[in-house]
Amino acid sequence: MITNDNKKLAQWAMEFALKNGCQSSRVTLYNGSSSSFEIRDMKIDRLQQASENSLVIHLFVDGRYGSFSTNRLDKKELEKFIRNGIDSTRYLAEDKARTLPDASLYYKGDGADLQLIDPKFDSIQPDEKVSLAMKTCEEMMGKDDRIISANSSYSDEKDFKYMVASNGFEGEACGSSFSLVASVSIRGEGDARPESYWYDSGKYRMIVDNMNSGRLLSTVNDALYGSSIQQKNSFLLDKLDQKVLGDKLTLIDEPHLIKASGARYFDGEGVATKRMPVFENGVLKTYYIDTYSANKMEVKPTIASPSILTMQMGDKNTDSLIASVDKGILVTGFNGGNCNSTTGDFSYGVEGFLIEKGKLTQPISEMNATGNMIALWTNLTEVGNDPRLFSSWRIPSLLFDGVDFSGL
Repeated sequence: MITNDNKKLAQWAMEFALKNGCQSSRVTLYNGSSSSFEIRDMKIDRLQQASENSLVIHLFVDGRYGSFSTNRLDKKELEKFIRNGIDSTRYLAEDKARTLPDASLYYKGDGADLQLIDPKFDSIQPDEKVSLAMKTCEEMMGKDDRIISANSSYSDEKDFKYMVASNGFEGEACGSSFSLVASVSIRGEGDARPESYWYDSGKYRMIVDNMNSGRLLSTVNDALYGSSIQQKNSFLLDKLDQKVLGDKLTLIDEPHLIKASGARYFDGEGVATKRMPVFENGVLKTYYIDTYSANKMEVKPTIASPSILTMQMGDKNTDSLIASVDKGILVTGFNGGNCNSTTGDFSYGVEGFLIEKGKLTQPISEMNATGNMIALWTNLTEVGNDPRLFSSWRIPSLLFDGVDFSGL
C-alpha cells in the first residue's frame, strides 16, 4: 500500500515543481506486487514475482505540458529529475489546451468502500498458488489420447495508486486480481488433408459469443472518444442525442459496482465518475471527453474513458440463441481485419460454426464478415443474458440479422 511517507513525498514533489517554474502539476504514485506460475505437462515451466514503486509527474509549464516517470523515489534524485523535466518541457511546442481539470469536477472522497482488495490476498501461500495451477493441468493430462500437452498458469496482482494535483485534488485507488488459465494442444488427424470444401456467401444471422462480443463493441466505443471526435475521425461524429443504432442497444457505464473489475470513483485525471448512459435504445447519450479534448473543442468534459460497461439483457444464453436460429453463423473468434474509424465500414476474418435448424453442424474458418458498424448494430435483434461478470466490459452474447459472410 502507499505509506504516509510516500504520500508526503508525492505532495512534496508537486510543490517542488510549482516552486521551480510550473504553473500547475499533478503527481501519481503507484505501488504494486504480482506473482505468476506456469505449468507445462505437470512441471513448473516458469515462476515470477515482482514489486514496483513508481512516480509519474505531469508538468504544466508556460502553456506547455510534459509527463515524466521514475522508480527512484529519493528526494535528492527527484529534485534533479523534476528540474530536468521542467527544462525539457520548455522545449516543447505550446499547447494551451493542456490543463488540469476544473476543480469542481474532481472526486471529493465521499464514496463507500468499493471493496476491490480481496482480504485473503496476502494469506495465499506460494505452495497454494502452484497447487492450483498443477490441479488445473492435472484435469487435462491423460484424459484423451489426442492430447499432446497441457499447460496452465496462475497469476495474481495487487496495486495501489495515490494522486494529488495542485488545484485541489487528492485521491487513492486500489485493486487486486487473480487469474487461472488452462490450454491444451490436441493431435489432429495425422497428415490427412480434406478432399473437398464448403464455400458460401450471402447474408446470415450472426451470433457472437460472450468471449468475443466485446470486440465488436470496442470499435463503437473507440468512436466515442474525445480524441476521435476532435479529429473528426469517428463514424459517430455529431450524433449526440440521435438514434444511430438499434432499439436493442442500451449500454450503461456503471462505475460504482461493489467488488467489480473496473470499479472506480475517479478517472486518470481525478474527475469523478458517475452512472452514465452511453446508448439508450440506440440513442447516443454521451461521448468520452477528457479535459484536453474538451478544451480543444470548447465543450464540457465528461469522463476520459468508461469504467464498467453493462448492457440491458434479454433472457437467452448462447445455447438458446443458437436454438432460435434456422441458418446462421456462430462466431467464436476474430482473425484479423479492420474497421474504418471514419465511415464504420468493416471487414473481419472470423471462425466458428455453421448453424442449421438450431444446431451447430460444422466448423468454419477463413470466412469474412463485412459491412458497416451502424448498419450492423441497427440489426441487433437479441441480446443474451450471459455477460462475463469478471470483466469490466459485461457484454453478453449478441444476435445480429443480415450480416454479409463470404469464404470457406
